[in-house]
Amino acid sequence: MVSTFPNSTSVDLSRVRLSIRSLQPQLVEWRRYLHQRPELGFQEKLTSEFIAQKLQEWGIEHQTGIAQTGIVAIIEGLGTGNKGLEVKDESSQSPIANPHRPLSPEGTPSSPIPKVLAIRADMDALPIQELNEVPYRSQHDGRMHACGHDGHTTIALGTAYYLHKHRESFAGTVKMIFQPAEESPGGAKPMIDAGVLKNPDVDAIIGLHLWNNLPLGTVGVRAGALMAATEIFQCTILGKGGHGAMPHQTVDSVVVAAQIVNALQTIVARNVNPIDSAVVTVGELHAGTKWNVIADTAKMSGTVRYFNPAFEGFFKQRIEQIIAGICQSHGASYDLEYYSHYPPTINDAGMAEFVRSVAEQVVETPAGIVPECQTMGGEDMSFFLREVPGCYFFLGSANPEKGLAYPHHHPRFDFDETALAMGVEIFVRCVEKFLSL
Repeated sequence: MVSTFPNSTSVDLSRVRLSIRSLQPQLVEWRRYLHQRPELGFQEKLTSEFIAQKLQEWGIEHQTGIAQTGIVAIIEGLGTGNKGLEVKDESSQSPIANPHRPLSPEGTPSSPIPKVLAIRADMDALPIQELNEVPYRSQHDGRMHACGHDGHTTIALGTAYYLHKHRESFAGTVKMIFQPAEESPGGAKPMIDAGVLKNPDVDAIIGLHLWNNLPLGTVGVRAGALMAATEIFQCTILGKGGHGAMPHQTVDSVVVAAQIVNALQTIVARNVNPIDSAVVTVGELHAGTKWNVIADTAKMSGTVRYFNPAFEGFFKQRIEQIIAGICQSHGASYDLEYYSHYPPTINDAGMAEFVRSVAEQVVETPAGIVPECQTMGGEDMSFFLREVPGCYFFLGSANPEKGLAYPHHHPRFDFDETALAMGVEIFVRCVEKFLSL
């Protein structure tokens, strides 16, 4: 028999255990509460208070105020007979290799150390005015959960609740990381700097993103690069203004800027191996005040995206070379600011295989597993993945039949809430398998 929730029309949920399916109404309630109260990065006070209230109510140990509004909760398994982590050859891709497990004087593993798995969820919203006409629409003007972070927080809360109630089903430790400011300016690195991966040391980390680019009932998971590096540049071209009829008396910043915009496209076309993927986009260009006045300044800004970590630093250097050369040829000068926002989000091969093996138990295969799911979007989960082995994956959440297929960051973005229970099921199974008895 196919089990469905009221909001689902086509997904077989028989692989989601009844005890998690029974949480679905509560998950929906939490998600809609959060959706009505969106908060921007490092301003997630109401969200943080809601999470802390639930954790306290359930008796889950937690710490608040990390990187301003972040929270870390600790759930200790009660299972006995934990075998610790199997130490394999250094070349092994096993997701259960423990780099923190000490060796005895003879060079063999000492007594087993309980494993630690972290689960990360982001909490922040976007500066977007919601256009959805739903009972749970945003109550905060100009702010909206338009990327699914309300769902991420809800899935993590549901996972924490379930694991705390079923601590006998696993051994070791689960760290639930509720992170602020993923959209900007980035809360992962400040949380890492605050020590969230230490005491006890995290062996591996997982996280998910509800993904309206995939249909409900699918999981996008792959080894290696999943999401791109995000770099930002802002440039002001300094020319010499004048009368539109007397260009010989000027240094036209618009002409200089136009040539720069065109030339920047040659970086990907002629400096990047065609096998690699990269993007250079100029998203803003502002100049001039009147039709007959040659502008003395032009301002542009844009973004750079790439998967290959070897490109770190390359685009900054090449962009400045092009800008400097064109400005010099026209007698202009420039002011360039360049920011490396997030590195590429790169999954550990062993952890990606681990998550895939778990997801196959929850979604129908093989169609339910989507390995070709890369995106040039950026994610500061990348900072966690630089510190410990881990996997970030996409959980399909689109349902076009119900109009729930608008893209992320759209003012009408919404997702099929059936994905909430599916997310909890996947996280719980990951914990039970990773922290196996």
